[in-house]
Amino acid sequence: MSISRRTLITLSAALALPGATLAQSGWPTKPVRIVVPFAPGGTTDILARLLAPELSKAFGQQFIVDNRGGAGGNIGADHVAKSPGDGYTLLMGTVGTHGINKSLYARLPYDPQKDFAPITLVAGVPNVMVMNAATAQRLGIQSVQDFIRYARANPGKLNMASSGNGTSIHLAGELFKAKNGVFMTHIPYRGSAPAIRDLLAGTMDVMFDNLPSAMPHIQAGTLKAFAVTSSVRSQALPDLPTVAEAIRQPDFEASSWFGLLAPAGTPADIVGRLQEETAKALKLPEISARLTALGAIPSGNTPAEFAKLIEAELAKWEPVVRASGARVD
Repeated sequence: MSISRRTLITLSAALALPGATLAQSGWPTKPVRIVVPFAPGGTTDILARLLAPELSKAFGQQFIVDNRGGAGGNIGADHVAKSPGDGYTLLMGTVGTHGINKSLYARLPYDPQKDFAPITLVAGVPNVMVMNAATAQRLGIQSVQDFIRYARANPGKLNMASSGNGTSIHLAGELFKAKNGVFMTHIPYRGSAPAIRDLLAGTMDVMFDNLPSAMPHIQAGTLKAFAVTSSVRSQALPDLPTVAEAIRQPDFEASSWFGLLAPAGTPADIVGRLQEETAKALKLPEISARLTALGAIPSGNTPAEFAKLIEAELAKWEPVVRASGARVD
């Protein structure tokens, strides 16, 4: 085979494969957006802002966090699903956008599997049941059992805040309501931070927040934590029981996770590079220590492993949504 013929074959292959063409273009040549489908200040936002500077350093271009909250994360997720698969628009997806919402929403504007290329799971976190500390003290609620007794005696009197319809925060509360025969009025917000703000102000009563965003307020004593919703206790709060332990419901589990995704059709080499650099960033001592202190468990798994997790989570949450009776039209 002559050199000229080999060159011709190589060029033909490059033109036939979008991934090879983009790889030769030197991606990224401009800033990359990480869409956070919730308001600033929540766990999704915290994780994106921890990663963005490290990815900026790794790739030599700015990775910018773009908050697009609303509809339980669906607005931001749909924006990314309909963006070009060129590596310049990414999503910090969640168990809500890619595990729960398909079963919860009557009309989901995107397909959580077909419309995305999974990059990597960033972290898993438990949710935590919290109240305004002063409200809990005034009502004599100091445990999960106290809360259930009060809620049953005062149906509809307590308001339950969440980061939006269909989020794990919302569904953890719905599962708690269904399993314990209590009624609380659900008030959805456009992200965890504004919900926490009203909880701290005393206008909301209870929330099943992601642990990282609630942790500073628990440590400050302004929020009273009763239990985590994971199947095991959190290393960040080892003395805090799980809901399953507190009320002897061994099947109660409603944890959260967060991961990077790109639009479907994003070249595999770009996805692979993003996974590798994200995994490296998560292993940095300062990032790992920060996540552990927040109660998050860092991951950095492969795109194939993340895709399997999404498939399993979709199957897991469908019966939970159905049993909880939660539905968003």
